[in-house]
Amino acid sequence: NVGSGGSNQGQLFVALKPKKDRGDIQKVIARLRQKTSAVPGLTSVFNPVQNLNLNGGRQSRAAYQYTLHSGDRPSLYGKSPDMLERMRRIPVLRDVTTDLQIRNPQLSIDIDREKAAAFGLTTDQIKQALYNTYGNRQISTIFTQAADYQVLLEAKGNFRDDPSAVGRIFIRAQSGSGGTTASAANTQGAGGAASSGGGSGGVSSAPIVPLDQVATIRSSVGPLTVNRQSQQPSVTLSFNTAPGVSIGEAVEAIRRAEREVNLPATITTNFSGTAALFQDAQRGQVPLILAAVLTIYIVLGVLYESFIHPITILSGLPSAGLGALLALWVFNMDLSVIAIIGILLLVGIVKKNAIMMIDFAIERKKDGLDSLPAIREAAIIRFRPIIMTTLAAILGAVPIALGAGAGAELRQPLGIAIVGGLCVSQLLTLYITPVVYYYLDKVDSYLAGQMRKTEEAAGSGSLKPAE
Repeated sequence: NVGSGGSNQGQLFVALKPKKDRGDIQKVIARLRQKTSAVPGLTSVFNPVQNLNLNGGRQSRAAYQYTLHSGDRPSLYGKSPDMLERMRRIPVLRDVTTDLQIRNPQLSIDIDREKAAAFGLTTDQIKQALYNTYGNRQISTIFTQAADYQVLLEAKGNFRDDPSAVGRIFIRAQSGSGGTTASAANTQGAGGAASSGGGSGGVSSAPIVPLDQVATIRSSVGPLTVNRQSQQPSVTLSFNTAPGVSIGEAVEAIRRAEREVNLPATITTNFSGTAALFQDAQRGQVPLILAAVLTIYIVLGVLYESFIHPITILSGLPSAGLGALLALWVFNMDLSVIAIIGILLLVGIVKKNAIMMIDFAIERKKDGLDSLPAIREAAIIRFRPIIMTTLAAILGAVPIALGAGAGAELRQPLGIAIVGGLCVSQLLTLYITPVVYYYLDKVDSYLAGQMRKTEEAAGSGSLKPAE
């Protein structure tokens, strides 16, 4: 189907065979890219359809967008092709294209107002004649018993497709006495005279003037469309990343290319679409994670009525994050949005291991045991349920980690992050959590003792000696 950018663009949707019959989708795209690159005059971009689409920016041919905008349009149109060529030489980028098309043929019509006035023509008449020829003005409606049909005024197709025929558009001038004007152009090229009745019954002729007699028609090239962003002319460069390259690496490479091209200060650059959402996620990722950990700490503090025990429970989270990152690194996968979702899921799964041990140890301490025997007994007795729940979570994520089925490329980082994080955290938390609990319990006991001493001192100081 025809693309939204104009009649010189099109989109083709291809349904692939099952993954077991075709292999990895990136290999299929590489073969198609090699075949289409040999076609002269054709620029092809292959973009796989994702199950998870991040909206933002204008519609483009590739997954990521890089935009240049400036109020100085000549400078913008002059530097954008240089930036395009430089980005095409970056090894980590693929399918670099632009929405700037400044070599499209166009006709410029400069109206000579003095000549037009001499023939009794106005600028509005000339504009209306051009619209009647190349537009789709509705001049009437034909009504039937079953339907109605619009009557559109336009020139013949062979006339509209001939650029040299623009000068042969004939416009009827104003009448010498009646002052009437014609709203249609004679696209047949036939001259003639028209007459209109004056107020006294006389007859006067109105000439039909060709357009090239009252205007200068120049052939040139120019932009097909003038795109704007933030009310300024803009040029959007779309790109994909090479296999195994993260969007973060691509952003850094493009920023280096900016400095090499030496863009003027009048041109402002920014990433839009999915690339902009990635940058926003990077900026807000650390505060959001800290806010999530703080919220969990507050909830656990309210449940256990302690400032120390929530820290013990949260002590196993770094090992889970470390395991997830190591698994992604071993399998050469990016820290994508799906992988981050898997790491966030680990927060709830890993946290329950520490809760099982800490909750049991607190109950044993209430029975009179010290902290060391209490946490040791908790680790031994709670070992079986911890292993069972962890294995259930790992086995549930293994099919996702194996990447079986269509669309598995998107979901696979989620399973890899969960399986890797659970395996590492399961080995470490069984040793880390009891140690952290033992030492933090001493801190908790010390703080509780200091608080009791303070309360006792305050109570004894408030007693007055008897007189």
